Amino acid sequence: MPKVRQRPFANISTRPTVIDFDMELVYHVHKAHSPIIGTAIHDGHLIATPLLSYMHLQEHERFREEDPYTAYMAGVSASRILVETSRFQVDLNRRREEAIYRRPADAWGLSVWEPMLPEVIINQLLADYDRFYADVGQLLQWTIARFGKFVVLDIHSYNHRRETPLAVASIGENPEVNIGTGHNHEKWKWLGQQLTRFLAHHQIDGMFIDVRENVKFKGGGFSEWINRNYGEYGCVLSLEFKKTFMDEWTGRVNIGHLNKLKSILGGCIPFLWDKLDDFVKPVYPYGR
Repeated sequence: MPKVRQRPFANISTRPTVIDFDMELVYHVHKAHSPIIGTAIHDGHLIATPLLSYMHLQEHERFREEDPYTAYMAGVSASRILVETSRFQVDLNRRREEAIYRRPADAWGLSVWEPMLPEVIINQLLADYDRFYADVGQLLQWTIARFGKFVVLDIHSYNHRRETPLAVASIGENPEVNIGTGHNHEKWKWLGQQLTRFLAHHQIDGMFIDVRENVKFKGGGFSEWINRNYGEYGCVLSLEFKKTFMDEWTGRVNIGHLNKLKSILGGCIPFLWDKLDDFVKPVYPYGR
């Protein structure tokens, strides 16, 4: 079993968090022979060096709203997209016009930049946003050309103790796993339901996992873009894991819990591939 590096708050300052590049967005696209694509677009913590003088947040404040360990979970898939840059530099799960946090209302009441980034820098960041989406489009087109279909497992995590370390959000509105399918074409509704039932049959620490669809989140800008452009051939299943596998205030992870989640996700790959085989493929205009 691969080792997972602990990311406690107490040690955050000792981890490398910036690299010396211009404003480049750091991400990796791994292409493999599979119609299933795993993504972790909010796992990253890097901030470009030229932006540090504008960054108003402390490192632990950023870390709490990022999605640590989701890249580790996304490693179960054959094809994958992993982002190392923080969402606070540019949020790839929002529409282009909302990808830079300009006001506290854009970022859970947090003041991200002080002073606000100059427009010339914002334009550079948005150029990277465009480059990322162009690369996503290329991977989807390549996958469709070979399989005629695809499923994106869009892996995220979310806070349930946002107010204080002890104030736990209500269970009724915060499932252990929320599957967001709100942007998918109607023809893919069955697949979200199938995955919900599949995950809900698994247990962690002797308890069945509370898995529900579109309760807390329905899918973000990433899912919206994919479905708008490629929804005829596939869909996005946005998996939001409640941060019960870690302490969202200290950053410490429960390795056993995390590895169990990763193992369960690993089982989703053959399950979804098998379900996709029942789907009648539309004609892809660019061939194979």
